[in-house]
Amino acid sequence: MIARVAPWVVALALLGGAPASAQRAAPQLVPDVSQRTVEIQFSFTGAELLLFGAILYPGGRVPEEPVDIIVVLKGPSQAITVREKRKLAGMWVNADSIAFRSAPSFYAVASSRPIDQIVDERTAAIYELGLSKLQLSPASFSDTEEIGRFASGLNDLRARSGLYLEAPKAVEITDGVLYRARLPLSARVVTGTYTAETFLVQNGRVLAAAVREIEVHKTGFERDIGVFAQEHGVAYGLVAVFSALAMGMFAGFVAGRVKMR
Repeated sequence: MIARVAPWVVALALLGGAPASAQRAAPQLVPDVSQRTVEIQFSFTGAELLLFGAILYPGGRVPEEPVDIIVVLKGPSQAITVREKRKLAGMWVNADSIAFRSAPSFYAVASSRPIDQIVDERTAAIYELGLSKLQLSPASFSDTEEIGRFASGLNDLRARSGLYLEAPKAVEITDGVLYRARLPLSARVVTGTYTAETFLVQNGRVLAAAVREIEVHKTGFERDIGVFAQEHGVAYGLVAVFSALAMGMFAGFVAGRVKMR
C-alpha cells in the first residue's frame, strides 16, 4: 500500500533540501555622504564630498573572498550638441555635429581597483561604470564609429573642465566592512539633484547597490538673480544689455581721461 503525502510536506522537503546558497541572504549596503546639500554662492570654488558607508553581511560574517566597491556620483542629465571643428583657410569652423539627449552634467566614478579588473565589459555597460560606458542616447541615427568619436570628444572636454572624472583605487575598504572615498565637485556644476550610487561587487558580480541623493542649489544673490531671470526673462535680458552698454561707456570714459593726462 502506497501512503499519500500532503503537498505541503513535499514543499517543505524541497525547501529543506535546497542548496544553502539559495537560502543565504544577500549582503546590504548602508551608504552616506558628508553633505546632503551643497550651496553655491558667489565665492563657490568647488567642494569635496566624502562618500562612506558599511557593508552588512548575513550573520555578521565577513566572507573570505575579498569584495570591491564602486561609487558613482552623477549629476542631472541634459541634452547637449557636440560639434567638431575643422581648420578651413586658416580659420577654425564648425563641421559635423551630433546631439545627445541625455548626457550627465557631472560624472565621477571611484573604485577600490580599476573597473576592468572588477567587472566584465557587459556588467560595466549595464551599470554605466566608467566614462566609456555612459549611455548618451544620440538624437539622430549615426554609425557606431561616429557616435563613439563624438562621445569620446565630449568625455575629453568635460574631463578637462573637471566635470567628468575616473578615480581607480580611490575607494578604501577597512576590514571588508567599512568603505570611504573622496570625490571633488567642480565649481562648474549645475544645480539640481545628484545621485551617489554605491555598488558591492564580488567575483565580477554585483551583490548589492544603494543610492543617496545630494541637492545642489544656489543661495543668496546668485539665487535671486536666477529666479528673476526665470520669472522675468525679457526684463532680465534688457537689464543685461543696458548693463553691458553702461560698462562699455564707463570704460571708454576712463580710457579717454587717462589719455588726456
